[in-house]
Amino acid sequence: MAISPGSDAAFSGQKPTRSESPRSKKFLLTEEEIFYMNCRAAYLTVFKSSLDNIISKDQLYLALQHAGRNPSQKTINKYWTPQTAKLNFDDFCIILRKEKPTSKAELLKSFKQLDVNDNGSILHTDLYKLLTKKGEKMTREEVNAIINLADVNADGKFDYIKFCKLYMATNEQCLKTALEKLEVDSKLRRQQFGSHMEGSPERDPSPVPKASPRIIRKTDQESFSNKGDTRNSSLATARQFKTSVSVTVTVGADSNQNSKLIEPHSIKEWQGVQSKGCFFLEEDGEIISHQYKMQIAQRSLVYITIKPLNLSQAEGKPSPWLSVDTALYILKENESQANLQLLCFTELRNRETFGWTGELGPGIYWLVPSTTGCRLRKEIKPVTEEAQLVYRDETGELFLTQEFRSTLSDIFEVIDLDGNGLLSLEEYNFFELRTSGEKCDEDAWAVCRENFDTKKNELTRQGFMDLNLMEANDREGDPRDLWVTLHSMGYNKALELTEACPFVIDIYADKCKPRIKAVHMEACSGQLEKAICKSVLNKGNAKVMDGYENIIIYTYKRDTWITSVIENKSDNKVIIHINNELSRNCVNNRGLDIFAVEVAPKSTMSTS
Repeated sequence: MAISPGSDAAFSGQKPTRSESPRSKKFLLTEEEIFYMNCRAAYLTVFKSSLDNIISKDQLYLALQHAGRNPSQKTINKYWTPQTAKLNFDDFCIILRKEKPTSKAELLKSFKQLDVNDNGSILHTDLYKLLTKKGEKMTREEVNAIINLADVNADGKFDYIKFCKLYMATNEQCLKTALEKLEVDSKLRRQQFGSHMEGSPERDPSPVPKASPRIIRKTDQESFSNKGDTRNSSLATARQFKTSVSVTVTVGADSNQNSKLIEPHSIKEWQGVQSKGCFFLEEDGEIISHQYKMQIAQRSLVYITIKPLNLSQAEGKPSPWLSVDTALYILKENESQANLQLLCFTELRNRETFGWTGELGPGIYWLVPSTTGCRLRKEIKPVTEEAQLVYRDETGELFLTQEFRSTLSDIFEVIDLDGNGLLSLEEYNFFELRTSGEKCDEDAWAVCRENFDTKKNELTRQGFMDLNLMEANDREGDPRDLWVTLHSMGYNKALELTEACPFVIDIYADKCKPRIKAVHMEACSGQLEKAICKSVLNKGNAKVMDGYENIIIYTYKRDTWITSVIENKSDNKVIIHINNELSRNCVNNRGLDIFAVEVAPKSTMSTS
C-alpha cells in the first residue's frame, strides 16, 4: 500500500462485519457487482470452491469459456507461461477484465473484410490465410475445428454470418448455465472470493469495497476467503486467534529520512548517459514500464536520477504527469538474471527528481523503474469531443492536423530513448510492441528506410510523421487505427496524455562512462516486488502486532509517499485486514480504503 503522509493506517486480523439489510429494501446491482457475479458463476462451474486454484491450461481455458470467452491458444499462453504454477480467483477476474467478450458486430466486421463477393461466405483457402497468417495467429488445428463445423460450412465455403450467430449463442448459453448454477446453490452465493464479496439481489446498502485490479503474481500464494460458512478452510487461520488481532500504525508527515538530493559538486567532470522511458497504465489498472541494464566498467562513484519527462506544453500549464512519483531500484546481476540482489533505490528527492549517490563496482546492474500508482489512475470523466487527426485540402490530398502532429512529436520524444533525435529499429520496436503487439523485422525496416526519411539507418522525426500519414492514407482517411496507437500511448480523445507518464533516467560516474540499454517493457515483476519489500524492511520502522510477535508491520515514510510491508514469520498463512478510513489528505494505489491481504507462511508482502 502506498499512501500520502498525514494519515493513520489500521491493520487488523479481525474479520470484517457487514450490517444486515432489511429484506424489504431492494437495490439494483451495479455494473461492477454484475461483473464479479459473472466471474464467480464461471469459476464455480469449473471448481467446487473459490479456494481452488487453476492448475493447468485446460482449466483456464474451460473457466474462460464458461465466462463467455473463446480464447485462442496464444491468449492462453499469454497468461499461462512456463513459470506459472497456478492462478487464483482474483487472477481470473483480472484476466476477464483484459479479455473482453467479442461482440457480434466486431466478428462480422472482421470477416467482412475477406468477403470479396459480399455474399456472407469466405472460401476455406482464404480463411486459412486470414486465421493462420495475420493478427493473433491460430494453429491449423484450431482453424480445422472451425471448418469442420457442419452447420456453417458447405462447398468449400465458410458461412460467417451463421458462425457469428452460433458463436454468440454458445457464449451466452455458457454464461447463462453458469449463472443458473450459482443461483440454485445458496452456499456458493454466500462465498467471498479474494477481496470480492458476493451480495444478494437484496443487498446491503452499506458500501461494499470494490476490488482494485492487481497484478497477476506467479507465486505460491493461494486465493483466500474471509467470510462464509465456518467450515470453510480459509477460516483455519482465523481460528488460531483466540481474540481479534489488531494494530494501528500511525504515520505522520515526517519521513524516515530528511536527506535532500544534492548533485555531487564535481559532476561536470563526470561522464554521463541518459535514457528515457514511460509508465503505461493498462485497462485493468496495471502499470508497465521499460526496464534497463546498466554496465559499469570500473569501480566508480555513481549518481543516478529519475524524474518525469517534461514534454512541450503550453506556457504556464504544467504537464499533469509531473506529479507522478517515480523511483528506480538498482539490482546487481549475480551470474544470472534470475539471481538479482537489491543494492539501493532512489530515496533522495529534489522536487520531482528522485536520486541516489554511491559507489558501485564493475558489473551488470538492472534498473527497474517504479511508481506507486497513486497519481497515475484511470480517467473518471470521459472526454466527449474527439480531436481531429487528419483533413483534406481543396485538392483532396490528406494531411495530418497541426494538433496531431504536435502529439506525434511528443510521442517521438518519448520513444527516442537515447535522445539522439532519431529512432533506431530497437527503439521503434518498443513502440510497435506497445501499439500493435508485434515487432518490425529487418526486412520491414529496410522497406521503411527506403520510403521514409532516415539518417544513419535511423528514422527521423519527419519520417515518423510520414509513416503515420501513410497509415491514414492506407485507410482512406479513416483515423481509427491512429486512435488505437494514441490510446496505447496513453492519450485520450482530446489528445491529452492522461494514462501514461514518460520519465528520464540520468546516470553519471566519476571513473568511467556508464552504459544503459532498455531491454524489456513489462509489468511489475516479481523482482520488483521483492526489491520493494527488501527496501522497506531495510529502511522502514517495524511494529510488532500486539500479542503476535511473528507478525511485523514495516512502514517506510517519505515526504511524498508511505509504503508498508507485512512480514509473517509464523508457519501459518495469515489474513490481514487493512483499514485506511482514518487517512487524511492522501490517496492510495488500491482505490479502496478497506481491503484484505493474505500473507503466506515465512514470507513478506508489500501492501502496495
